[in-house]
Amino acid sequence: MHTGGWTTEAIQWLRARTLEAGFDLGGVASVARRGDSQPSARRFLDWIEAGSAGEMEYLKRRDENGILLRSDVQAAIPWARSVVVCAANYNAAAPLSIDPAPAGTGWVARYAWSGKREGDIDEALKPSDYHDALLSRLRRVESALKEYFACETRCYVDTGPIVERTLAETAGIGWIGKNTCVINERLGSWLLLAVIVTSLPVLESSGAQIAADRCGSCTRCIDACPTGALVAPRQMDATRCIAYLTIEKKTSIPEEFREPMGRQVFGCDICQDVCPWNRRAPVTLREGMLPRPELVNPALDWLASLDEPAFRRFFRGSPLERTRRKRLHRNVAVAMGNSGEERYLPQLETWSASDDPFIAETAQWASRRIRGQRTQRSEM
Repeated sequence: MHTGGWTTEAIQWLRARTLEAGFDLGGVASVARRGDSQPSARRFLDWIEAGSAGEMEYLKRRDENGILLRSDVQAAIPWARSVVVCAANYNAAAPLSIDPAPAGTGWVARYAWSGKREGDIDEALKPSDYHDALLSRLRRVESALKEYFACETRCYVDTGPIVERTLAETAGIGWIGKNTCVINERLGSWLLLAVIVTSLPVLESSGAQIAADRCGSCTRCIDACPTGALVAPRQMDATRCIAYLTIEKKTSIPEEFREPMGRQVFGCDICQDVCPWNRRAPVTLREGMLPRPELVNPALDWLASLDEPAFRRFFRGSPLERTRRKRLHRNVAVAMGNSGEERYLPQLETWSASDDPFIAETAQWASRRIRGQRTQRSEM
């Protein structure tokens, strides 16, 4: 059992354990002492106070002293001295959202395609969630860590009071790109992060090499964002982001963003699809994160047809469960309106009478949009 803290040798040992557990990258970031001036903490505070977090109240939680928990690791976990950061590539051999797609299809974010095999190889994949898939791997790293070191630990996969991407940058996983994603020179930005908070200090002589920023003068992600969510390099207004609008936004999607949303029904990959670093991203197929074919360019009429039992059957235990059926149908109504296809009018008329005010209003907008496009075509 080792004592002391993270040395160069210990960090090399840790990286080997992360690979054995099924991650692609691993590193260690030192936690700043509470009260130390941190530029990242100031940026996060400014972002919250600007209203850029929208309805994501969990990002705004503060301690008894009014300190934002996610701006200071020690505010939530006083004994924290370092964070192990693990990254898993989730790229799949499948089309991009910006590629030509069959008419009448929507788009589900790549990370949400995840499935697992529970029976015969020919059986359809069962829904799974990357939180669960990565947590089981992370526990393996934690177990090895506790055999190597005497320390306190706590595991998180997108669930803790932590800004993972800042720690990932400090741990040498990659740099924060202009699209606000962590980008690794070898793996691109198709990365899911998982962390283990530890009580171990990082010895100064073994600090990780922070990856050089290799975005250069490229602004493809900023230029491609349909809703203008990337208001500046490395600065996102989440209230304009399609991922936020389709997943986090619980009420009506503002009308100004509906047309730019196109066919996105759950999340958005556009700023990653256009990133040059993702051209060389490898394809990784791991159990628990296998792509479910039915979620790649899913048919809008199929999504619209799902009643509550069918929704639960297809999506329980998957990222899409979080948005729930009514919100998914709200998003599908937007995509139908943007399709311009009159075959969706009967479905939209049905939804227009829904007892859910957000579905009803969105469906009415979509019907007007389709009819307006028909009028425009007839006048040409």
